[in-house]
Amino acid sequence: MEQHAMTVPTPAAPWARRITDGLEPKNVIIAMLLLLGGARYGWRGLAWAVFAALFTAVIPTLLIRFGMRRGTVDDRHVGNRRRRLTLFPLIMVSVAAGFAGMLLAHAPRDLTAVVLAMFASLVPILVITAWWKVSVHTAVASGAVVCLAVALGPWWLLLYPPVAVIGWSRVVLRDHTAAQTVVGTAVGALAAGLTFWAAR
Repeated sequence: MEQHAMTVPTPAAPWARRITDGLEPKNVIIAMLLLLGGARYGWRGLAWAVFAALFTAVIPTLLIRFGMRRGTVDDRHVGNRRRRLTLFPLIMVSVAAGFAGMLLAHAPRDLTAVVLAMFASLVPILVITAWWKVSVHTAVASGAVVCLAVALGPWWLLLYPPVAVIGWSRVVLRDHTAAQTVVGTAVGALAAGLTFWAAR
């Protein structure tokens, strides 16, 4: 049975909704890119972070909103698993285009590598989504934490508790099971983390 975003009549639901919406993948990606770009390369890195965010966060968000207007996407978090199977390949094209542009323009290495890591994490997510609705929220957040730890130091792994909180919010809202958030966390850490470490 498909799971869909819904209002859950529990005291925790309002907080869960704030967390789910506030720490959605788009926001996490933008924050991570700006932090990584600024910390590693200063103003030049921030400019490239904005460019990367255009292809990895802004355009994907526009694709989701376009789908919502057409009625092919139910909500901003794409709660319907089957809808994800048609949307994710389009998002992957956008991420790949951003990576190609950064590679050709000789963008800072860590930023180019992290965009490649985002693409790499979407591959197993798409494969798993063919039969199971793995959590993209926790995958993106987990991958962001690991990439920051690789680039800026292991202390950034202390950001992992918020990843667990994001997972909690997804379960409370019944958008995912606990297992789906855990698998998302693992997929993000392994796919994004290993790709970033190898490519930087």
